[in-house]
Amino acid sequence: MTAEAPLLGAIERYYSDKFAQHGPSAAGVDWNSAESQELRFTQLLTVLDGDDGFSLVDYGCGYGALIRCLSARGLAFVYQGFDLSEPMLEHARRAFTQQQFTSDPGELEPCDYAVASGIFNVSLGFEDKQWLAYVLKTIEHLHTLSMRGFAFNMLTSYSDADKMRPDLYYGDPCFFFDLCKRQYSRNVALMHDYDLFEFTIIVRK
Repeated sequence: MTAEAPLLGAIERYYSDKFAQHGPSAAGVDWNSAESQELRFTQLLTVLDGDDGFSLVDYGCGYGALIRCLSARGLAFVYQGFDLSEPMLEHARRAFTQQQFTSDPGELEPCDYAVASGIFNVSLGFEDKQWLAYVLKTIEHLHTLSMRGFAFNMLTSYSDADKMRPDLYYGDPCFFFDLCKRQYSRNVALMHDYDLFEFTIIVRK
């Protein structure tokens, strides 16, 4: 058992429970609305920079909602989805029979792009130091999985203090911009200008 196994187990139970309650919907992956879910996808897919005909890892794919977003744009893509929640993956495999899904990150093959939406938000009461270690390890994995670029989002430390919750993690956008700029690429964008209490980092290689 790895040191982060209790953390990953807690995440899996949390999201599997949400999915059991709400099914394949924005609420089923703990978003407030389908509109905000789509807005997040729009920000993350900026990493494509108009590209068509690409491969992509959806890290924290849930029930596969991003696939419909990509298909609606008429894009040609090869897709791999990873998630901790087997109930979500079982639904995704039935709904998207042409795509690949796994709960084992070791099975993922490097792709042109990797994206992660919402996977860093719900810290479930784990200490910030432990959660940050998980976040940094995951960002490193997004880097190793992507040949052309990767993107992720996170709740922002600039959120209104009276609306911040102790079970959520609020990242410092400046810290993560600096991290990505120094470690992964000269071409890094920080997007903090859309109407949610979060930010998106785009890394192009």
